[in-house]
This record gives sequence, structure tokens and C-alpha cells, in this order.
Amino acid sequence: EHPRARLRNITPGFFAALGVPTLAGRDFTENDRRDSELVVIVSQTIAQRLFPNGEALNRRMWWTDPYMGSPAPRRIVGIVTDVDDENVVAGPAPTIYHPFRQMPFANRLFVHTAGDPYLLVTAVTRIIRDMSADQPVERAATLADVRATVLAPERLNAFVLSGFGGVALLIAVVGVAGVLAFLVSARRREFGVRLAIGATPRGLLLHVLSQGVVIVTIGIIVGVVGGYAVGRVAESYLESVRLPGALPILGAAAVLVGAATLASLMPAARASRVDVLQALRTE
Repeated sequence: EHPRARLRNITPGFFAALGVPTLAGRDFTENDRRDSELVVIVSQTIAQRLFPNGEALNRRMWWTDPYMGSPAPRRIVGIVTDVDDENVVAGPAPTIYHPFRQMPFANRLFVHTAGDPYLLVTAVTRIIRDMSADQPVERAATLADVRATVLAPERLNAFVLSGFGGVALLIAVVGVAGVLAFLVSARRREFGVRLAIGATPRGLLLHVLSQGVVIVTIGIIVGVVGGYAVGRVAESYLESVRLPGALPILGAAAVLVGAATLASLMPAARASRVDVLQALRTE
């Protein structure tokens, strides 16, 4: 197994500025420099996957990424909660944090403020220039702005797929209403006979409504079974494919059944108002 993780280079105070709880161990300090012991802080997912016995602190780890230079053991000095800043629905985010002084690559500066953060842009930029005149400052943005930019493609996909889902629901409703309207028209004489021998309009109304629900229920069962089969096949080839849980399926089924019931009301009402004499005269 070759576990993968995100790499983040941070300075002391990073977790406090972002409000990330430390579960065990310590934060980085100014003493974590190039000439000191190589250390890292790992996320909770990393600690649980690599050290399921709960003994991640003070263990040493290596990585095989050639970008990070030659492999060298680094001691785990802290464990923090997962921070998933790349997905709409937060999930496990295996992350390894390095002290910036031990790995001074390009990075971001996080500033925690109680007021409008954009009012500090000029002052913070001036302080950076005073410390290093050649240090480029690309742009200043809040975490909300950065997150919105990162998640924009996923939100667009969600919007488009929601539109397709709405169109599919409309087609299903129109289809159910059309089928029931045809059945009511074709069975008009039958409904007249039923009323003549003692059936009630309410009974015919419920009978037609139940037919609409049965049609949709059969479609839901076929769709769930077929979708599950296709999902299992796709899951074996695509890592990002995940089958939905029971709650989304039950919610979608409830929406479909409700929409089918509403679509069945008009044909059912027509069936319950059939004129017995006129229906019996119809050949």
C-alpha cells in the first residue's frame, strides 16, 4: 500500500489562527529549524491509517515523493483534526504539516482579524516588503473567497445536475399523468359498470391513485437495482465513484412517489366523476 497525503508548510500559530484543534502533542515552535530535529504534524486520518494502535506520537515516517528531496525520517510531534478545504462535502483529509523553517517553499500567509480583513492588506504587504523586498505578494483574499474559487467547478456541476434531475422529474410526472389519463379513457365503460353495481366514486379515486403509485414504485425498484449494479461496476474502475447511502435514495423515492400522486389526481378525479348512463351507452 502506498498512502497519499497533502503536504502543507506552516509556521507556529497556523492552527490557532484557523481554529484547528490539536488532538495530541504540540504545535511547531521557532526552535524547529533546519539545524534541529526534523519533525512533522499529521492529521487525524494519517494517524489512524498508519498507526491504528493509537501510538502515532513520536513515531517516525518517511515519504517517497522525489519533490521533497531524499527520504529522511521525521518525528511526529502532533496530531490535529482533518481540515478539508477542497470539497463541498468535507471528508477525510490526510495531511502532513512541515515546519516552514525546515522546508521554506512558497507558501501563504494567514492573518486572523476581528474586523474587515481587506483593511489590513496594505499594512501586511508593507510588513512583508520590509522583511523581504523581493518577496512577491500575488493576491490577498479571505478564506471564504479562496474556498468559493476552489469549489466553483463542483458547485457548477451540482447546479447542472440538479437541472437535469428537475427535467427528469418533470418527464416522469408527465409520463405518469399521461399513462393514467389514457387508462381512464380506455376503461371509462368499466368504471361506469363498477359505479352501477355499487362502487363509490371515492373507491375509484383511490383505485386510480394506487395505480399511479404502483407504476412509480416499479420504476423506483428497477432504477435502484440497475443504478446499484452500474455503480458497483463503475466503483471498481473509478476511485471517485461512491454509491449513495440509504437516506438520499429514500428521499428521492419519496419525492417521486409524491409527484406521481399529484400527477394522478386529475385522471383519478375524472374516473370518479364518470357519468354512469353515458358510460354504459358507450360502445
